[in-house]
Formats: sequence, C-alpha cells, structure tokens
Amino acid sequence: MIKSLLLVSTSSNRTPREPLKVPVTRLPGKFFFPSSCCFAMTCVASTVLVNHLNSVSSEYKEHDEEQLDESNSDLKNVPMLTPEQERKLWRKVDLRLIPILTLMYLLAFLDRSNIGNAKLEGLVTQLDLTGNKFNIALLMFHIPYCLCEFPANLVLKVFRPSRWLPGISFVWGIVMILMSLVKTYPQLVGARVCLGIAEAGLFPGVVYYLTLWYPRHMLQYRIGLFFGGAAVAGAFSGLLAFAIGHMSGIAGLEGWSWIFLLEGLATIVVATIAFFVVLDFPATAKFLTLEERAFVIWKKKYDNSSVGEEEGFAARHVWAAFGDWQVRYRLLRASSCFLPQQNDQVWLQILVYMSITGPSSGISLFLPTIIQTFGYSTPITQLLTIPPYVAAAMTLFVFAHYSDKLKMRSPFIFAGLVMCLIGFSINISTAPDGVKYFGIFFIVMGSYAAIPAAVSWLGNNLSGHYKRGAGMALHIGIGNFTGAISSVIYRSQDSPRFILGHGVELMFVGIGLIVLPIVVFLYKRINAQRDTVERLAMERGEKVQYSDEELRELGDRAPDFRYTL
Repeated sequence: MIKSLLLVSTSSNRTPREPLKVPVTRLPGKFFFPSSCCFAMTCVASTVLVNHLNSVSSEYKEHDEEQLDESNSDLKNVPMLTPEQERKLWRKVDLRLIPILTLMYLLAFLDRSNIGNAKLEGLVTQLDLTGNKFNIALLMFHIPYCLCEFPANLVLKVFRPSRWLPGISFVWGIVMILMSLVKTYPQLVGARVCLGIAEAGLFPGVVYYLTLWYPRHMLQYRIGLFFGGAAVAGAFSGLLAFAIGHMSGIAGLEGWSWIFLLEGLATIVVATIAFFVVLDFPATAKFLTLEERAFVIWKKKYDNSSVGEEEGFAARHVWAAFGDWQVRYRLLRASSCFLPQQNDQVWLQILVYMSITGPSSGISLFLPTIIQTFGYSTPITQLLTIPPYVAAAMTLFVFAHYSDKLKMRSPFIFAGLVMCLIGFSINISTAPDGVKYFGIFFIVMGSYAAIPAAVSWLGNNLSGHYKRGAGMALHIGIGNFTGAISSVIYRSQDSPRFILGHGVELMFVGIGLIVLPIVVFLYKRINAQRDTVERLAMERGEKVQYSDEELRELGDRAPDFRYTL
C-alpha cells in the first residue's frame, strides 16, 4: 500500500506512514465549549449536538461501520490515475455537486436581496416604511444571520449535508412565502429575522462541505462556481422583478408581494429536489466507484499534510478556532519583530474578509436605489441592474480559474479591492450619471470576484476538519456583520450622492488594502522559518521529532505545513 501511495502522491514530499482510514462522522457523546466563546449561540449548538448524538440510532451507527469496512478494503489499493483520468474524475464530482449547490445559493441570495427590487414595486408605500424603517428591516436580517452561522457549521456533519442543507432551504422558502403576506412593518421585520436564521447555515456550510471534497488548490474555482450563483442571482433579480412587476394587482397582491411569493415557491421546489440530489461525504458517495472514492479520500486527506488531517471531534478543535487561530496570537507571536507580542484578538483574516463583504452587501441591497437616482423609471432601473452582475460573474470565474492555477489567493483579493476603490471613488464624486454607472461595474465586479478568494484562502490555511469548520464559520459569521453596517449607511436623505454610504465602503476597502499585505508578510515569514528549520534538519541528518499523531494534532502549525499566499 505504501508503495502505491508513493507512486500516486503529488502533494507531499514525505511518505504517509500509516494505512488510510475513511473519514466517518464520529463525535463523542460529551464535550465542552469554553465559556469565553464570544457567541452565546455556540452554547445552544453544543446542547443540540449532545442531545442529537446521544439519540443516534443503532441503524445509523451500523451504516457508518458498513461504509468504513467497505471503503477501507479498497483504500489499500489506491488507484494510480493519469492527469487526464484525474481531470475526468474531478469533472464527474463537479457535475454531481456544484449545480445543485449553485442553484440553492442563487435562490438564497435572490431571497435575501430581492427586497431592494421590492422597494421599487410598492413595498415602502404599502407598509409605510418612513424614515429609517426600510434600513432597519434590512439590518434585522443580518444580526441573526451572523450569530447563527457558527453553530450551524458545527451541526453540519451531525445532521448530514444531504439533510441539513436542503432542510434549511425549505424553511427559508416558507419564510419567503409568508413575507409576501405581511401587512405591517413589525411583520416584515419578524419575517426578515426568521429569514436570517434560516439562511445562516447555507454559505458557510457549503464552503466547509466543499473543503471536505476538494484539495485546497482546487478549491477556489469550485467556490467560485458556487458563489457565481450570487452574481447570477443579482442579474436574475432585476430581470424577474421587471417581469413580476407587471403582475401587480392580480389576486389583490402588489408587485412586491408577487416577487416574494414566486421566488419563495421556487426555493421550496429546489429544496425538495435537493433532498434527493445533495450528497454527504466522499466515503458514502454511491455515484463513485470504490476506487474513485479511495482516490478522492486519499487526495484530500494528504493534501496539506504528510500524515493526514485530524478528523475526529474534540472541544479543543472549536477552541482552537478562537484561541489558536492563525489570524490571531500565534501568527503575531511568530512575527514579534513586526507586531507587538500581545495576546490580543486581532483577527487579520476577518478584517480582509470584511473589507470585501462590506462593499458586496451594500451594493447588492442598494444597487436598484442607486441606479434610480440617475433618473430612470422603475422598469428601466430593474433592467439596468443586470449588466453589472453579468460582468461580475465573468470576472469571478476568471479570478477563480487563475487563482487555483497559480495556487495564490492574495493577488486576486488585492485586485478586487482596487476595483472597488475605483468604483466607489467615482460614485462619491460629482461625475456624470453615465460615468457613475460605469463605476458601478467596478464595484460589483471587484467585490463579487474577490469573495471566493477570501473564503478559500482561510480554508486552505486551516488544517483539521472541525477546526476548519469552526474557523471558517467564525470568519464568515463575524465578517458578515459588515452587512448589518451596510444596511443602514445608504439613507434616503443622502440621495443622490450617498456620501455617507460610499464613504463607509471606501473605509472598508482601505482597511483591506492595509491589512492584506500584513497577512501576506506574516504567512511568508512563517513559511520561510519552517523552510529554514527543515533545511537545517536535513543538513544535520536529524530525524523527525514528531509522531504521526502529533503532526495531525498540530494541523496547520505542523512543521511540514505551508501557508497558501
């Protein structure tokens, strides 16, 4: 077996030193979440996890054991694939995973942002959303959305992706239908809160789910395909709003009600299909042969470590995402000559992500409002929101392709930030409306194209299934609080220049342009230090000082791990 692994291995300079084990969802019945965790929702998630795990049926346990025995027998003979055969295998996986996930996220993004189109179709007038009421309704989506993302990722592997992801999609589809029936402002706010809770598990859950299937330098393109649904949703949102707006008055419903109702029904239909289409994990993927499963598991398991990743659950993995995260103290301590050696909670990767999601959230919610200030009618405004999103989708796919090809993330995040800087600078100025519309293209293209790079960057640099899941949920959850800020900075009294809104977005972009080079410098420094230690050890003929178990436990802090730039 070891000989065959050496022939296949392309991602590690060291030989795996023990038989591969198929990852099976196994969580202990008792565990502890530290009281210093910043989210109260984490405690709720821990209670749910414990109760669920204690009630796991014997049938489910037997199913796991059967899958383990079945796949382990084949992992002893991992197939040797040519580059062309490997490409065909990954295309087979792509076609099975990506389309349904993209469609689900397209509808998720459509359902959360279509309120901007509904605003132009009578929502504000009928519900008497005077003053900042509309902005508060937007805000009340983002607060529960951000708070629930972290615990939602913890329960993903417990309830299984094939049940969890379609289940929450079905729930928010029902919420959208109910939102079409609201008659008062408090009812709208309540519906937006429920929508935020229901949608919270999808984006971080799918991103984490994809990291369990794909090697880290194949990840951004897949996240790009999936997140491309957001850009397509932006284009569809304007097109659908234009068409649905003509249904105003049918069955006594305004145009905005029909927008919520029809798009909610579409979500329920897709969620129902997803129950039969979404898969769980490579070890249980029936559409793959046993040999193909073995290769996918092996490729991912030894992608960033010579001894494989830590796969079991322990409370320390969750705590590691808070207290020993690479964007926090350990990263600072490794570069103490550059930054103060303090146990402060400077989460640099979160700041990078916030610098992108701020502009993305703001423009997705208020693009119809901004374009309408150029003097266009409501139907023309809805149609003019389409071209920027089409351009964004194209840019996103180009960024994702070359990012994986070059195995680098930061240059593409930087390019997206520069595009946002140009776009917001144009729109905050007194330039003609045509030039401002041109600037909107830069904003939408830059913000949407950079998000997959920012998300996959952290996914590449966290090792260990549960540490990665908790870390990415924290990263996305806290980073998405910029959506709450973006919800209230584009005020009606600031029309048409929206100096406050564009100014705050420029602040986010500036933070990203400052923090991004610091993160790259620190990663380079740590990689160089590990290269030096490894070279000196080879020159001295020293043997490895860590056992396989210790290296797996160290994860991204292991001496053979290198951070992606």
